[in-house]
Amino acid sequence: MKGALKHRTLSAAIVDQLRQSILDGTYPAGSQLRQDALGDVYGVSRIPVREALFQLEAEGLVRIVPQKGAIVSELSLDEINDVFDLRGIMEPRLLAQSASHFTEQDFAGLDDIQKRFEKAIKAGNISEWGQLNADFHMALYVHARRPRTKAIVIALLQTSDRYTRLQLSNTKAMGTAEKEHAHLIALCRAQAIDEACRFLQQHIEAVRTDLLRVVGGGSIGLRVG
Repeated sequence: MKGALKHRTLSAAIVDQLRQSILDGTYPAGSQLRQDALGDVYGVSRIPVREALFQLEAEGLVRIVPQKGAIVSELSLDEINDVFDLRGIMEPRLLAQSASHFTEQDFAGLDDIQKRFEKAIKAGNISEWGQLNADFHMALYVHARRPRTKAIVIALLQTSDRYTRLQLSNTKAMGTAEKEHAHLIALCRAQAIDEACRFLQQHIEAVRTDLLRVVGGGSIGLRVG
């Protein structure tokens, strides 16, 4: 039992590190992730590495290919549409259930994330920006009693983070995200819940539209969400 728990703990740690390495471009799309090489890097056997790769396959970040092993997934227009279709459905529903229960402590937490978000933008800290963006969205849904839906949304935010990092050097895009997040907080404070849900859906849709243009090779004018 202890051995199995140890493997799961190692696997979870490797998942976190590999996910971050894929998101920040250390392992770009098409890279082969060899179990033996990764085992050497992390100082572990192949078993927790294999379990980690299966988890990343479930998240859509890698593909397990016969005779080749694990390959970092290519960026995909179809995946963008799939991810943002689901986000556009699930996130407004979570916000609708959560927002009416916000306390001053909740708003203080959102304000704190927003301040750290602004600092990350000014510092050009892409890695921190991505995590804070996900933290902000999930903080909006804290009171939604939909644990399965929230687990799915967390995975969707992780996947969409990979795409939005393509243009995080675009300060206009970052500024837009900052302003829209602030507007969402203001709408929730005013208990304009229906309007907040509509604005959140528009925010997600605008991100999708710009990502499709950028990943598809069109003009660069990305919003981030």
